[in-house]
Amino acid sequence: MELLEAIILAVLAASTPLLIAATGELITERAGVLNLGVEGMMIMGAACGFGGALYSGSVFVGALCGIAAGVAMSLVFALMTLGLAVNQVATGLALTILGIGLSGLIGAGFVGERITPAAHLNIPGLTDIPLIGRILFGEDGFVYLSLLLVIAVWLFLYRSRAGLILRAAGDNHASAHALGYPVLRIRLYAVMFGGGCAGLAGAYLPLAYTPFFIPGMTAGRGWIALALVVFASWRPGRLVIGAYLFGAVTILQLHAQGWGVGVPSQLMSALPYLATIIVLVVISRARTGGSTAPAALGTVFVPDR
Repeated sequence: MELLEAIILAVLAASTPLLIAATGELITERAGVLNLGVEGMMIMGAACGFGGALYSGSVFVGALCGIAAGVAMSLVFALMTLGLAVNQVATGLALTILGIGLSGLIGAGFVGERITPAAHLNIPGLTDIPLIGRILFGEDGFVYLSLLLVIAVWLFLYRSRAGLILRAAGDNHASAHALGYPVLRIRLYAVMFGGGCAGLAGAYLPLAYTPFFIPGMTAGRGWIALALVVFASWRPGRLVIGAYLFGAVTILQLHAQGWGVGVPSQLMSALPYLATIIVLVVISRARTGGSTAPAALGTVFVPDR
C-alpha cells in the first residue's frame, strides 16, 4: 500500500509541470500560433524562479519570477512572429536555444545552492487517511493549481464569449479580422499566457520537485508538453489524462531501473520520449478528419492596412 501511494505521488509530481506547460501552449495554439520555444521558456522559468526564491526566501516570489521570465521570453517570440512576421517554427527553435543558454548564464551562481521547497497541504484527519489522504489532501499548491488551471481554461474556451473569439482567431483569422476583432492583440495575449504557464511549469521544478537548480533540468519536458497538446486534440480535459500518462511513463522507467530490470538504463531513460513519438504516430494514423486543430496554426497574419 505504501509503495503504491509513493508511486502515485511521484506520478503526480512528475506530471504537474507537463500539465501546466501544455495548458498554456494549448491556449497559444488555439489562437493560431505555434510556439516551439516552450522548453526555453521553462528552463528560464526554472532559473529565475529558483533565484527569486533563493534571494527572497519565498516560494511564492519564486513562482512569480518564473512566470515573469516566461512572459518576457514569450514577448520576444511575439515581437518576432507577430510584429515582424518571422517564421514561427524557426523563431520557436531559436527561443529554445536562447533560453537554454541564458538560463545557464543566469543560474551559474545557483548551482550547489538549496532552498526550502513548497509546503504540502496538511489537513488533520484527512491527510492521514490511508492511500488517498496524501494524494488528495497532502500535495503542494502547484498540483492543485494545475488542475484548477485546466478547469479555468475549459470554462474560458467553451463557456465564455472571449474564448469563442480566441478560437475564431485561430480557426479563421481573416474572418475574425473582417468581423472587427483584433487578431494580433488576441494572439499576443495568448502567447503571453502560454509563456507565463511555461515559466511557472519550469519554476515548479526547483521550487517543489527538487529544491535545487541545475542547468538543463527541464530535460525535454517542454517538447513533451508540445506533444501533449496534439495528444489531447487541443482539448483541455484530455490534457489531464495525457499529462498523467506521460508522468507515469517517466516514473515507470525510474522504478524499473531500481527493480533491476535487465534493460539498458539509457533505453529506460528514453521511454518517455519514445512514448511521445509512438503516441503522435498513432494519433496521426488514426485521425481521418474532423481535427479540432486551429486551421490557421503556424500561419502569419498580417492585417489589411
